[in-house]
Amino acid sequence: DALRLVGLDELHERATSDLSGGQQQRVALARALVSKPRVLLLDEPLSNLDSSLRAYMRRELRRIHREIRTTSVYVTHDQLEAATLSDRVVVMNRGRLEQIGTPREIFGAPANRWVAEFVGYDNFLEAEVVAKAIETASPLFEQHHHLLQVDVPARGLALSADEPRLAQAVANLL
Repeated sequence: DALRLVGLDELHERATSDLSGGQQQRVALARALVSKPRVLLLDEPLSNLDSSLRAYMRRELRRIHREIRTTSVYVTHDQLEAATLSDRVVVMNRGRLEQIGTPREIFGAPANRWVAEFVGYDNFLEAEVVAKAIETASPLFEQHHHLLQVDVPARGLALSADEPRLAQAVANLL
């Protein structure tokens, strides 16, 4: 049943050493799935595969996860894998928790500069927040309107952001 799940039921008589890298990864996954674990730990399972095989295996892992519906903890340094395979992402720095969120939250609003750099941001400005306010635009809909005023002395400009996503992005960088 586990070999069928990973698409290798027709190769069940072959030695693992006679299989391709991707097939060997799927055999390892099938071995882990045989015991029907409540939590599946995958520690850098795609790290030794070439890019096209990694893309294929990401699709396979998503399909298998949807089929088995078990909690999986996927350890990776690859941001693409984290973003495409996860419902929730935990970003850690030297054993310290930096941020927990959906891929959209992590990549769209990093909690701090370290997380921003880790996920690929590289355009930072040194700035000082000179005024900050949150105004409720409509209590009925609980929408919040953010106003953030920032002075960027090195660039000789002041930024006033009244669009919530821009204000949040700038606030996260400071």
